[in-house]
Amino acid sequence: MTYSTSGRLKHLLMGASLILAMSVAAANAQSIRFWTTETQPDRLAKQQEMAVDFEASSGISVEVIPVDEKDLSTRTTAAFAAGDLPDVIYHPLQYALPWAEAGILDTEAASEVIADLGAGTFASGALDMAAVEGGYASVPVDGWTQMVLYRKDLFDAAGLSAPNTYADVLTAIDALHNPPELFGFVAATKIDEGFMSQVLEHVFLANGVSPVDENGFAPLEEAATIEVLEFYKAISEASPPGELYWKQSRELYFSGNAAMIIWSPFILDELAGLRDSAPPTINDDPTSSALAAATGIVTQFAGPSNPRGAAWADIRYFGITNDADTDAAQQFVEYSMSDGYLKTLSIAPEGKFPVRRGDGSNASAYSDAWAQLPVGVDRKAPLSDLYAQDMIDEIVGGLDTAQRWGVAEGQLGLASKIVNSQIINRLVREYMDGARDGAATVAALNDELSKVN
Repeated sequence: MTYSTSGRLKHLLMGASLILAMSVAAANAQSIRFWTTETQPDRLAKQQEMAVDFEASSGISVEVIPVDEKDLSTRTTAAFAAGDLPDVIYHPLQYALPWAEAGILDTEAASEVIADLGAGTFASGALDMAAVEGGYASVPVDGWTQMVLYRKDLFDAAGLSAPNTYADVLTAIDALHNPPELFGFVAATKIDEGFMSQVLEHVFLANGVSPVDENGFAPLEEAATIEVLEFYKAISEASPPGELYWKQSRELYFSGNAAMIIWSPFILDELAGLRDSAPPTINDDPTSSALAAATGIVTQFAGPSNPRGAAWADIRYFGITNDADTDAAQQFVEYSMSDGYLKTLSIAPEGKFPVRRGDGSNASAYSDAWAQLPVGVDRKAPLSDLYAQDMIDEIVGGLDTAQRWGVAEGQLGLASKIVNSQIINRLVREYMDGARDGAATVAALNDELSKVN
């Protein structure tokens, strides 16, 4: 076959046009980088699947980059200095406000996403903890609240109220404490364990006591702090002797020898016999869900000086950076919080409570669907098959009153230093051991905490 001169010219021009069009398309193709601290292989694989799905619907490719949480702060600081931040960072609560203040995060972009999705569809506590002037530092993604787990079957048999308050717990201890067959509580007493720090902050928050205000360190109010000390001493006296932390509390509850413990929701699948490495031993069947069925939970816990109570929470966020391709980053975050939200939560449903409950057409669409996601390691089952609806509602509802020291006051950094110093652990333990009375312990706490900076 032969071409005329004009025909050859036409084909050359068509080829050149095609090459030019392909070059323009390549130049206009959008790609973003996403840093995630969910680095375990199975969790990373799910995020990469989400990136593929998002690209198919949007044309925007996403490079999923794992970053160990322990390295996140230093890597982010270095990337910021180099002008090479990723577009989106999945990050814990403690970085939201400091990174916004430092100029790392584009708070306007995050606020626009929340407005587009509907602020009313998010748990109020998760939004409040990332609030900045005129909007939000980052977009809440998921979270969990610390829980008081209790033997609901024993409480019901004794006519006891759920342990929603200090007083409820103490009443239950009076009725149920019968060692060594049944300890009323298993309190954290090992001062060098982060577990004790978390439990104590939960108990302090429940009574409205905080060591910081908007100006920095704030002396602990004596009367309310003494209430905390007296309560913690009472639950420790209803616990076994020794240096106690998460391990003993789980073991004793799983064996049926504890009426109440404080734990994270990562116990929920273990409690139902779905993890062979941590089986319930209350009966002869390590795969039994009997203990899960006999368990109740409380997330919003209250002391006498704070009737509204509080829920100690760990919240995770999507931060859109100031180096981002803003429009593409916003599209990715909105996808991850809407069409892709169940996939986001499915990465680890037992520890990823939905901070966005639903959408404009169904206020509980995501929380209802989350309860159907399978949890477990060696066996799988949805939480809704293991726990009653009122427990599911309690789990999700805790995020409305989610709190941490220093968040509302803009002093999370100082509060974290105070917690990490373990001063509170040590002095509370000394009080429990009779080293000094309540008033002297409050004075000692204020003296030592005032020196943390």
